[in-house]
Amino acid sequence: MELPAQKQIIADLKSDREEALAKYFSQIRGRLEKIVKFRLDYRLNGRISQSDILQEAYVRAAQRLDGYLKKPEMPFFVWIRLETQQHILDIYRKHFEAEKRDVRKEISFNRPRQNNAGQTSMALAAHLVAEMTSVSQLIEKSYQIEMLQDSLNTMSELDREVIALRHFEELSNIETAEVLGIETSAASKRYLRALKRLKEILEENALG
Repeated sequence: MELPAQKQIIADLKSDREEALAKYFSQIRGRLEKIVKFRLDYRLNGRISQSDILQEAYVRAAQRLDGYLKKPEMPFFVWIRLETQQHILDIYRKHFEAEKRDVRKEISFNRPRQNNAGQTSMALAAHLVAEMTSVSQLIEKSYQIEMLQDSLNTMSELDREVIALRHFEELSNIETAEVLGIETSAASKRYLRALKRLKEILEENALG
């Protein structure tokens, strides 16, 4: 189900914030699930459920709704996606940067990246490898994932994000441009160029 026009969404949120937020969040939940599936570090499979992440993302959005309504410059979906991704980043920091509860002590591969760009590279690498094998074998394929991640880091950060947003999160070109803060024409050109470079990388890593 497509969301109504942004103007209508904002009016509904201002009129009855709880009901409107619940309704519109429900309408985009399927899209958010795809984003969570892609962005959540695969090493946390079995530790954190997608439904829990979406529930927390909803709570996070509800807490920040007043701020959004004061200046709703980005589309509602893009804003909710941003809040969801920020929650995933918080989870990453909790599990991979905390000293007392560090899953790196249990899984000794893939040196951690400290920024969102690095996480995108890992997510891309893990999902590209998963397309060639089963998800259950990802741990066994950790070395291949790391090598592919290093190759993906030779791409520009913007090109990696374009691939992630268009191919894995399945955002439209307009939404991708909004997320990246670039013109739609530039996003389209970036995507085509990034796809060409990705094909080269996959061939270099014997995945093409």
